[in-house]
Amino acid sequence: MNNLIATLTPKDFATDQEVRWCPGCGDYAILKTIQKLMPTLGRPKENQVFVSGIGCSSRFPYYMNTFGFHSIHGRAPTIATGVKLANPELDVWVVTGDGDGFSIGGNHMLHVLRRNVDMQILLFNNEIYGLTKGQYSPTSKQGSKSPSSPQGSLDNPLIPAVVALGAGASYVARSIDTEANHLSEVIRRGYSHKGAAFIEILQNCPIYNDGNFAQVKDKKAAGDFRVELEHGKPIIFGKEKNKGICLNTQDLQLEVVELGGDISQADLLVHNENNKTQAQMLSAMSGPDFPVAVGVIYREDKSGYVEDVQVQLEQIRSGGKASLKRLLHSGHTWTAG
Repeated sequence: MNNLIATLTPKDFATDQEVRWCPGCGDYAILKTIQKLMPTLGRPKENQVFVSGIGCSSRFPYYMNTFGFHSIHGRAPTIATGVKLANPELDVWVVTGDGDGFSIGGNHMLHVLRRNVDMQILLFNNEIYGLTKGQYSPTSKQGSKSPSSPQGSLDNPLIPAVVALGAGASYVARSIDTEANHLSEVIRRGYSHKGAAFIEILQNCPIYNDGNFAQVKDKKAAGDFRVELEHGKPIIFGKEKNKGICLNTQDLQLEVVELGGDISQADLLVHNENNKTQAQMLSAMSGPDFPVAVGVIYREDKSGYVEDVQVQLEQIRSGGKASLKRLLHSGHTWTAG
C-alpha cells in the first residue's frame, strides 16, 4: 500500500452532496460502513465505481466520492458488467434494492450471478418499495399491508439469498444495516472474492415498514432470532447459547434443538460455507420456527466471466490480424467457424 492510499480516510470517500434519506433509514448506517471500509482496501478512489439502479438505495453513488453511475431501473448489473469488461482493473460495486434488483431487474441479476462477473452486489432488502410510497415488493412477507395492499399481500415472497444460490452465485452472504463490524467483514470478504459477491443487507424502512427486522436487530432479542454463521463451527444460537441447528438425517430437514441432556454440540450441524446444499437450507431459514442466518452462507472458487472473456480475446488476437474490408468484399454470405 503506497503512502497516498495509506492516508485516505472515510472523509475522502464522502461527497459534498446533502445525504437525503428519511430520518432513521438504514441506508445511513450502510453508507457510513462503506465509507469507513473503503480506505482499508488499499485501492485509490479512482479505481472504485458504484453503479445503482432506481430506488432509495440507488442514491448511493451521489454520496460516494468515487466514480459512479446512477443508471436505469433494474439494469445496474448489466451496466456494471459493461464497466468491468471495459476496464477489468476497476473495482465495481452494484447498489440495489429488493424491488430494483429482483422485480424489474430480476432477469439482469440472474445473469450477472450465473456469469460470475467479478463485482460486489449490495442488495438493500427492506421488504417494501420505499421510494414509490410503500407498495409491497418481491420480498415482502405474505400478508404485508401497504398503501397499495391494505388487505395484505397475497404473493409468496422470494428469498434473495436462495435465488442467488439458484442462479449460481459463487459468494452469498447476509448481514444487517446497523451491525457495522459484521457488515464490514462480510463485504470485505466479498471484495476479496474473485467473482460475483452477492451480499443481502437487511435494512429498516422507518416510514413504510418500520421494525420489520426488529427481532433480528434488537440486542436483547436477537440471540434467539438470528444465528451468526462461522465456517467450521457448530451452528449455535440463543441468548444463553443453548440452542442449535441439527440435520434430521431421516427426512434431510433442518431442525432446532436445545442443548443439554442427550444433545451436545457434537450433534449440531457444522457450517461449511463450501457446501451448496447446506447453504440453500440455511439461507431459507426464517421465523418463527427458525432463526435468520447471517454471515457468509456460501463461497466457491470458479472461473469468472471477465477473465474468460480476456482469455478468449487473447486467443482470437493470437490467430493473426483480421481484415474487416476483406471480410466485407469476400462474397454475399459468410461462414462462421
